Amino acid sequence: MTAPISVAGPAASETGGRDRDRDPDPLPPARFAYDVPTWKEITHLLLNLPAALFGFVYVMCVLLTGTALTVTVVGFPLLAAGLMGARQLGRLERTRARALLGVRVDEPSRLPLGRARGRSSRLWLLLKDPVGWRTALYCFIRLPWGVLTFCLVLPSLFVLWPVLPFLARGLANVDRVMVRALLSPSDELERRIAELESDRGVVVDTAAADLRRIERDLHDGAQARLVNLAMGLGLAKEKLLEDPDAAAAMVEEAHGEVKLALQELRDLARGIHPAVLTDRGLDAALSSVASRCTVPVKVTADLAERPAEAIEGIAYFTVSELLQNVSKHSGAKSASVEVWRSGDRLLIQVWDDGRGGARLDGGTGMRGLAERLGAVDGLFVVESPQGGPTTVTAELPWRDRAAGSGPGSGSGPAAGAALGR
Repeated sequence: MTAPISVAGPAASETGGRDRDRDPDPLPPARFAYDVPTWKEITHLLLNLPAALFGFVYVMCVLLTGTALTVTVVGFPLLAAGLMGARQLGRLERTRARALLGVRVDEPSRLPLGRARGRSSRLWLLLKDPVGWRTALYCFIRLPWGVLTFCLVLPSLFVLWPVLPFLARGLANVDRVMVRALLSPSDELERRIAELESDRGVVVDTAAADLRRIERDLHDGAQARLVNLAMGLGLAKEKLLEDPDAAAAMVEEAHGEVKLALQELRDLARGIHPAVLTDRGLDAALSSVASRCTVPVKVTADLAERPAEAIEGIAYFTVSELLQNVSKHSGAKSASVEVWRSGDRLLIQVWDDGRGGARLDGGTGMRGLAERLGAVDGLFVVESPQGGPTTVTAELPWRDRAAGSGPGSGSGPAAGAALGR
């Protein structure tokens, strides 16, 4: 008896192609049931019972005792200390879930105890800590679940081992849901607090770096020139009667030192907060920066009103730093700066036709700019392929300018005229 012979012709190939088209999601490749993730899940389920026993005993002995004693003075401190301990238990459970279940849960932000005024304020922060209370609830309800998982998994290792991987996966998924629901940060507010704490550190570091730069510029520049000026004028005063011609030459040299010192002070004042930005706004200030760039720059500022002083200053120094990079590193022949408002955001785009290749970690100050903008809820995007062109887009939150902070509130024309003299 001969076996039937199948002929793979064009029709058969077309049918196979249609069958493949109807099966866009093929089954995953087969794998051994008792692999490393499965054994991790089994280990986690077996450890549930001792961990749940410890957490339950802790909650019953510390938190419930503290709650019962709140009618006395001792109860509130004991309850606050119990909630702090519950936070540590939650951290251990998140670590166990991360190591054995692969659950990535962010750590909740720390309580701002250092900013609380007085012991009563710190005690109140501890007592209303949502992270501690949810961890206590997690420890309280885990005891029956820990007993159930232990009693199911341990006998299954010897009796139901063919179906144990599937059983462990289902039980572990329930554990994952419980960890994410009760041990994750409270909500978006918790994540926002963590971001603001990180941004505050960036702002403090940036302010300290700026103060060190100003101190260094004053010490090495204008201060040194003023010291030389005082010494020169002292020598000229001594020679005024003995050698008037030499004294006149010294006074002339001192006059030159005064001009250089004034120029350095003017440059330093421009680096702190330029007078043109205070008096005339962002359009004129950016035009002034563009005029000092070694590359022709076209400035377009479409702003019907001025933003808040802080946002205006950050926008100015961002463009100033970017144009310095264009002058020093880009090799460009032309550049442009556009500033406009879109809803509640201030948008800045700096473009140049240089060689490109700019990166946030390229050492040209891009990372520092990104951190400064991120500290005020801004965005910083660099598009710079090799060969160019380079487009840097910065986005800042728009805040309206406070009343009474218009032109003339800072270093105005009178101050500029005084420096000019």
